Amino acid sequence: MAEYKYRALDNKGSSRVGVLDAESEGGAIARLREQGWVPLEIGSAKKAGLNMDLKIPGLSDRINLKDVAVGSRQLSTMIDAGLPLMRALSVMTEQTENKALAKIWDAVRADVQAGSSFSAALSKHPKAFSTLYVAVVRAGEAGGALDSVLLRLSDTLEKQVALRNKVRSAMTYPIMVGLMVFLLTSAILLFIVPTFKSIYADLGGTLPTPTRALLAISSAMKKFFPVFIILAGVGIYLLRRYINTDRGRRQFDQLKLKLPVFGELFRKVAMSRMSRTLGTLMRSGVPVLQALEITKQTVGNRIVEEAVEDVEAAVRQGESLARPLLRHKVVPAMVTQMLAVGEETGAVDNMLEKVATFYDAEVDATVDALASLIEPLLIVIMGAVVGGILISLYLPMFKIIDLIK
Repeated sequence: MAEYKYRALDNKGSSRVGVLDAESEGGAIARLREQGWVPLEIGSAKKAGLNMDLKIPGLSDRINLKDVAVGSRQLSTMIDAGLPLMRALSVMTEQTENKALAKIWDAVRADVQAGSSFSAALSKHPKAFSTLYVAVVRAGEAGGALDSVLLRLSDTLEKQVALRNKVRSAMTYPIMVGLMVFLLTSAILLFIVPTFKSIYADLGGTLPTPTRALLAISSAMKKFFPVFIILAGVGIYLLRRYINTDRGRRQFDQLKLKLPVFGELFRKVAMSRMSRTLGTLMRSGVPVLQALEITKQTVGNRIVEEAVEDVEAAVRQGESLARPLLRHKVVPAMVTQMLAVGEETGAVDNMLEKVATFYDAEVDATVDALASLIEPLLIVIMGAVVGGILISLYLPMFKIIDLIK
């Protein structure tokens, strides 16, 4: 037996929090349902006890996909249990820990109470609920399956969060090591190399070429370091502005796909997003043209977006989904073939889900491979940079010994 912390709705619809003994999470859920309660959250009491509610101003109230995914799952559970939408939204307002999201749930409840549809109320808050979210909810309202589409949205959002975290984990390590190399190199050039320069000047003689080059770089960096920082800041600002233009974004996204180490990872992430988004929309009953329009906005890469635009134009003219993708090298042949089979069998949404699952697994494998490849590579680069500086500094030592003699 183990202790499980729960949050549930009692027979009167009030939120209850407590701890109960059960053999497993499933057993705890069963015990709550025997009492006529609706379980919202179940977790180990020991793990819950380790959770520290650290509130950071400016960060704690941010709305992220994970908050929305958890809220969608809870809302789906309450609607499936028979609670009216208004009551379920009131509970969401009371129990949502993220204050910013709680205010949004309350605003949505007020709009629904005033006569607005649920999807229309959600569409007023694009920072929390994306176009994909609103479209799927609208389809669920039309089909009378709001609980199931909310559950599907929760699954989709959770998988998007997991995918985003994998990409961040792959990018964070090389960025941090690169920053550390830059700071270490800057410190050596600004503070250590000038000390050796004064020593060499007192002894006289001609210094080796690597040492003279290092001293010149150190002098220039020490003299123009503030200017270098300002230029770097201006360069980053101008680059970001250029990337925000249509031409700049296309070139930047194309460059990302051609990177020797990360290019394949970015392509797999884009394929996963495209397949999962389109599959979720079609399974929820969203018309195919609207589904393609929404998918185009969520893939996160302009090159893949152009492929979806081509598919959308072809479908308007009565063509299939798969055929236009053959003209785009960014889309692997496997995706096109599985989509074609899905069209033939009438199970496009299932095939897209399988493609997304496949690429999620591929992203996992790629991230693991990158971690094992990048770590020794970065160590070698850091060693080469620092070692090269030290060797350049100590090369003149041999001549110093001769001068002393």
